[in-house]
Amino acid sequence: MQKDSGRDERLGSAPLGRLMVSMALPSVAAQLINILYNIVDRIYIGHIADYGDVALTGVGVTFPIIMLISAFSAFAGMGGAPLASIELGRKDYGRAERILGNSAGLILLFAAVLTAFFSVFKRPVLYAFGASDATIGYAEGYIGIYLAGTLFVQAALGLNTFISGQGEAKTAMLSVLIGAVLNICLDPVFIFVLGLGVKGAAIATVISQAVSAVWVVQFLVSEKSVIRLRRKNIRLQPEYIGRIAALGVSPFIMQSTESLVSVTLNTGLQKYGGDLYVGTMAILSSIMQFIGIPAQGVTQGVQPIISYNYGAGNKERVKGTFFRLVIVTFSSMFILSGIAVVAPGLYAGIFTNNRQLAELTAEVMPVYFLGFLFFGIQSACQSTFVALGQAKVSVFIALLRKVILLIPLAVILPRFMGVMGIYRAEPIADIISVTTAGTLFFITFKKILRDMDKSGMIGENEGKEM
Repeated sequence: MQKDSGRDERLGSAPLGRLMVSMALPSVAAQLINILYNIVDRIYIGHIADYGDVALTGVGVTFPIIMLISAFSAFAGMGGAPLASIELGRKDYGRAERILGNSAGLILLFAAVLTAFFSVFKRPVLYAFGASDATIGYAEGYIGIYLAGTLFVQAALGLNTFISGQGEAKTAMLSVLIGAVLNICLDPVFIFVLGLGVKGAAIATVISQAVSAVWVVQFLVSEKSVIRLRRKNIRLQPEYIGRIAALGVSPFIMQSTESLVSVTLNTGLQKYGGDLYVGTMAILSSIMQFIGIPAQGVTQGVQPIISYNYGAGNKERVKGTFFRLVIVTFSSMFILSGIAVVAPGLYAGIFTNNRQLAELTAEVMPVYFLGFLFFGIQSACQSTFVALGQAKVSVFIALLRKVILLIPLAVILPRFMGVMGIYRAEPIADIISVTTAGTLFFITFKKILRDMDKSGMIGENEGKEM
């Protein structure tokens, strides 16, 4: 299959430093804008007169469901997009389009199942996730409306990775920008002007995600896209589903276990502390998302460069991209986490006007974020494993921090340390996980590069301007 591929070929030929900046900046902006979907909701909800703190806690209980919905979109999108980028590097556009189509088919399937399940069982699930009688009404009101937009959320998040994966980082950013700006504008209208409270926040989010989803699909079916979404490719084929699943399980675990972590922390905080402590976690998780924006944006923006050049056999560009990546991710997360450790009040006051909640959040924040100072190293290693198609190692690293370390620690430590043991579980898990991930990466990365040499994959572009 032949086509004009000048746009994707720059991934293998453009000067590496400038290429990374051109890919990373729009992706960082897209991540920042995307986080605003939920963070803006929480800021507005937290400042509702008379009941904002209770409403914020109730909405916080819905995070595990929202994270799980996003995890399934990551399974399909982040499992398929790196594979499509690798095929672009090999100039096999037909296979790249079939991967895109199968990922879209998975998104349709996941959206239908998740919407049906959580719509039926949302109340018992929310209680299991840490809701109390005081907060269940707000939690149920928000998630009941949010679920109506599950397909839009998954399409906007999952398929947008295929836009950035072909080198169209600015278009991918616009996909998110359109919905986020709309959400920011609609939130105060639905929450305050129309007096709909948390339900208004959910309505604004669904409308915004629907507009983003339409934008993404419209681009992928147009001639502007290097690879196009075609109806004939949407039917699920075992050959492609297996490859997508093998690679997608890693980002899926990273996001779905975030849901499991949230449940564990919320239920523990409810048991040992109460609603106020659950409210701190709603704020802390929002701040953690914010701190991770630069690293997540850079890794997603740079990932197609690594995948494309791995497929093209250009070892030097793979190496050069990774080492620049780890410097940027480590620096950004160290600085932003450092602010949370040194001056927690700067973050805490943004989300609530309840003095007691703000003070408690500022008290526990330095402990909670201590290990996050170094997490940029793991972010770079994890995303590079995914970009290189290294499914097994990616899955292990994804499981290590949250399932193997954080969840057991969050259950065990409060038995000896009280409620503070839950907050201390996070830095302990982070530090052990970062150390392990970094060690495994450099061992595995050297082997991958040696294998590229042995297999004769080195492309004609190797050694060009870095």
